[in-house]
Amino acid sequence: MPDTKSEKIDWSILIVIILGTFMAILDSSIVNVALPKMMAIFNASTDDIEWILTAYMLTLGVIMPISGFLGDRFGYKRIYILALSLFVVGSGLCGLAWNLPSMIFARVIQALGGGIMQPLGMALIYRSFPRSKMGMVLGFWGIAAMAAPAIGPTLGGYLVDYVYWRLIFYINVPIGLLNIFLAGLLLTESPLIKGHHFDFVGLISSCVGLFCLLLAISKGTTEGWTSLYILTLEIVAFTSLAIFVFNELTHPEPLLDLRMFKNKIFTLSIVIGALIAMGLFGAIFLIPLMLQNFLGQSAMKTGLIMFPAALASSIMMPVSGRLYDKYGARWVVIFGLAVVSYSTYVMGSFGALTSFFTMMVWMTVRGGGMAFCFMPITTAGMNSIPQHLVGRASALSNVIRQVAASFGVAMMTTIMQHRQVAHLAQLANSVNMSSNDYIHIQEALSGMAVTRNWSMAQAQGVGLGYIDKLIVIRSYIESMDDCFVIAALLCLFALVLCLLFLKDDKKRQTPAALPNEPPAVALET
Repeated sequence: MPDTKSEKIDWSILIVIILGTFMAILDSSIVNVALPKMMAIFNASTDDIEWILTAYMLTLGVIMPISGFLGDRFGYKRIYILALSLFVVGSGLCGLAWNLPSMIFARVIQALGGGIMQPLGMALIYRSFPRSKMGMVLGFWGIAAMAAPAIGPTLGGYLVDYVYWRLIFYINVPIGLLNIFLAGLLLTESPLIKGHHFDFVGLISSCVGLFCLLLAISKGTTEGWTSLYILTLEIVAFTSLAIFVFNELTHPEPLLDLRMFKNKIFTLSIVIGALIAMGLFGAIFLIPLMLQNFLGQSAMKTGLIMFPAALASSIMMPVSGRLYDKYGARWVVIFGLAVVSYSTYVMGSFGALTSFFTMMVWMTVRGGGMAFCFMPITTAGMNSIPQHLVGRASALSNVIRQVAASFGVAMMTTIMQHRQVAHLAQLANSVNMSSNDYIHIQEALSGMAVTRNWSMAQAQGVGLGYIDKLIVIRSYIESMDDCFVIAALLCLFALVLCLLFLKDDKKRQTPAALPNEPPAVALET
């Protein structure tokens, strides 16, 4: 379909898509702070309650690959409204959940809608706006992707602590209903791409493969990466995905057209985007853990400390989009990755004595840098894809990003656990009984023994317990610092790839066509 769209941006359409994307991504993070509350209400263990998050993530990964096919076959507007409706119904059911199984079931319904909304949102943007303005348009759309994970803990913490925990789900219902009304009013239906050979093998192999892969990634740390359970999941996942790849390369009408990887710009954007997702989301996962579990901050204050970073991303997203439209992706992405790499490396020095203001400053710098690298590299890849494949390309891009982000979180968790053991042993061996600090502690313990009528043995037991607690906390913080350094190295590697392989795409006027394009059939109204 030729690009005959007006150069004018229809902000009403963009707001509809941003709102849907924001709700879907927000619900991935807002639930986290309510898990302790739900554990108490549903009388669930930690392992059981994790399925509220795991079920949502697994469903997202399974449903995303077919979102492009559904949009092509039945119309992007219709499927987007259907996805919104599923999300609203799922949110209402989550609010009404009376036990853990009902909550998990409702989260699956919610994720079915959210998993379709995210890739279809990007595809709708490419069908509604001119590519010459795509950098700025996706910059505004990216506000939802960057701001939602940081706003989620703040909003969720406030609702859980001061209002009513079920509102974290109910709040989606009126907003979702409004968005459904606006989508029906403002969006236009797309032409249909009719296929005569539905890819059942691709559907089944992708569902089984991605389900087992994401489940193995999410449970690898708790179950053990070499356990029979995880190894079985990995074998099934890689076997199913191998079948999927072979089938997609030979099927006349594949679920996901893997021939898109022949496009060097698209492939490079996928690889760099995956590295960024691993580094960024792996580190984002660690920040609340450090602030709440080891520095004693509430969920609400943790969200407030992280909020300036989300605000910086939101402000700089449109700026990076305008720069992309004017200069292309290469130097915008290189600048963003340089800022993110350095600021993430500096975060590797955070400790118990680091002021919250200092943390906020560096997280804000990092948030601004994220805006300059994440969305421009995605835009560059999508701009190189022919119009009729944008739905499939968006689905493929979102699936890989979902897997990469999940793998990043699992990788950081595993590294943190291993490094914590090493740091704990090192710190325990470095305790100096003759140091001035230890002498001051002994003097304080003697005073406690006198004022509280303790024996010296009791006071020393309290003191040793206090010292042991400090060592454990410091070992965890230092292990998290190691993870920040690794996240910085991942972003630095992405920067090197940009320097070596990403060319200036500003002069690229039209995407290269791929062979055997499927016919587009006008939609009957």
